[in-house]
Amino acid sequence: MIVSAKEMLQKAKEGKYAVAQININNLEWAKSVLLVAEELKSPIILGVSEGAGKYMAGYKTIVGMVNGMIECLKITVPVALHLDHGSYDHCYQCIEAGFKSVMFDGSSYPIEENIAKTKEIVAACKARGISLEAEVGSIGGEEDGVVGMGECADPDECKMIADLGIDFLAAGIGNIHGKYPANWQGLSFETLEAVKDRVGDMPLVLHGGTGIPEDMIKKAITLGVAKINVNTECQLSFAAATRKYIEAGKDLEGKGYDPRKLLAPGAEAIKETVREKLTLFGSVGKA
Repeated sequence: MIVSAKEMLQKAKEGKYAVAQININNLEWAKSVLLVAEELKSPIILGVSEGAGKYMAGYKTIVGMVNGMIECLKITVPVALHLDHGSYDHCYQCIEAGFKSVMFDGSSYPIEENIAKTKEIVAACKARGISLEAEVGSIGGEEDGVVGMGECADPDECKMIADLGIDFLAAGIGNIHGKYPANWQGLSFETLEAVKDRVGDMPLVLHGGTGIPEDMIKKAITLGVAKINVNTECQLSFAAATRKYIEAGKDLEGKGYDPRKLLAPGAEAIKETVREKLTLFGSVGKA
């Protein structure tokens, strides 16, 4: 069964490693991620954006699929199913559907409104044992229509949100969704350290994990980052492997058009990307 992400992230912060949130887009994605997590005995978080939720026929469908996979694939590691960049309404939809973890992204609201809405969702989550992530300072780039400019969060605002009873906090530190441009200035560790000082032992979240240099990832973990989100990198791996299969004419050989064969190289590419990330984040063997 899927679990809350609270305990696994507390353990990660204490153990100086990070748990990967790998966003899923279909059955192949979820299956690939779960199999690698089990293989490497790593806790894992399956992220679902609002767009992916709609694409996969709704949040209840996803809960049923993931719970079924955990049982049928004999997955023994902790698995959290988490709404990524959730609006107020979608947080409640996921709570009702059976998610055990949600993110309320109120970063586009004035801080007073962000606080008020976060308070309401905190109460709803605590009543059901659901972990809650909140965000201060928008993450740059675009993810399923959620656009952010890549701000650095105000540490005092971070403390205001953290004190509401959330379980982990995403603070903008110059990170962005999608591919990083050539002129990217890098992560603001000064901001991260200031946020850490203000929020104490709360696990921190790094969005936009694709393309951040390994040394920055490792330093961020030492400064309290316990959850790192990865999406674009798996999409790129999947697309490249699928393109290679088709350009080689494999879909024209025998029953190479069978979707189970057509999608297999992409699924394997996702697995390899996830192996690399779990190893880099230090979560291998931590389940």
